[in-house]
Amino acid sequence: MLALVALGQFFGMTLWFSATAAAPRIAAELALSESATAWLTMAVQGGFVAGTLISAVLNLSDVFNARRVFAAGCFAGAAANAGIAWSSDPSTIIALRFTTGAALACVYPPGMKIAAGWFLERRGSALGVVVGALTLGSAFPHFLSWTAADVSWRTLIASSSALALIGGVVVGVFVQDGPHVAASAPFDRHALGAVIRNRGARLATYGYLGHMWELYAMWAWIAAFAAASLPQQGEEAVRSGALVAFVAIASGAVGCVVAGLWADRWGKARIARVALLTSGACSAAAAAFYGMPLVALLIFTVIWGFSIVADSPQFSALVSEYSPRTHVGTALTLQTCAGFLLTMVSMRLVPLVAASYGWQWAFLVLVPGPILGALAMKSLIPDR
Repeated sequence: MLALVALGQFFGMTLWFSATAAAPRIAAELALSESATAWLTMAVQGGFVAGTLISAVLNLSDVFNARRVFAAGCFAGAAANAGIAWSSDPSTIIALRFTTGAALACVYPPGMKIAAGWFLERRGSALGVVVGALTLGSAFPHFLSWTAADVSWRTLIASSSALALIGGVVVGVFVQDGPHVAASAPFDRHALGAVIRNRGARLATYGYLGHMWELYAMWAWIAAFAAASLPQQGEEAVRSGALVAFVAIASGAVGCVVAGLWADRWGKARIARVALLTSGACSAAAAAFYGMPLVALLIFTVIWGFSIVADSPQFSALVSEYSPRTHVGTALTLQTCAGFLLTMVSMRLVPLVAASYGWQWAFLVLVPGPILGALAMKSLIPDR
């Protein structure tokens, strides 16, 4: 079941960065402004926030079977994403990206709930595998952009939609419900308040917010940082940037799995705190690697990419453990809603800093997030 859920997450989440990976080509063909190009990614975040907020308020992941919610999200996201390949109007493309993000609100949190339902003792490892698959799915469009430079961006978009359809079928048809969370529960108008008042879930969410301040801003702009840092010009710089972005995000898939194994042995909050401090140090050190050769930048990117998302599944595992089994879906959805809302600020802030001070210093604004998240995690580490 874990393998099937992970496969579904991998396929479904290729939608997230499909247009981001193709952004330079889309911008060149449609003559998009810098702001409009940024919204190719920002719109997905906005749609995801809107979708998760509605889902949390209505308890969708708890009231309805999470497998069916997951499949519906994949199908709707694939349709909206495919529409981008047939459009040449920037406003329509951004609206479709928003719709894609809203649909993914029915993919990411329900997928974690499904996996949590099959594991209790090894939940940290299990969610590490699922988020690792999600991370790899987010990296895949960058891999296609790097390896298939001559392929049309419309083909890249259509390919991610096809993969999302497969992901919906895998989870909707072949995955079953686990015994450790309620497959469905009656609507509870007090569920949201109960989750917010839960101290453990609240502290885990604070840590998640610090993590999210850094994560998607780095994922979204590491390609631009690399392209500006390296001596190549034009299309070669874009391809090198795509390679760096793929390595950064794909390294996180390994980080999620390895950190999950560590977390089940040494504690979820403890491992999450170490990951936060490591990635925060990398945000501060990024300026020192600006202008270095591609090999050095890739080595640094592996370390940063590994640590920056290694903690993500542990925040979800902690929230699922502190929440009643009938509120797990709502708690996970609320956590992701708050986190992705925050990413819209940091993702917009990074290019503004780059425009004013240069890409070398752009990632320094991300440092406070993981530091504050690490402080929250310290309160959840049991005394020994």
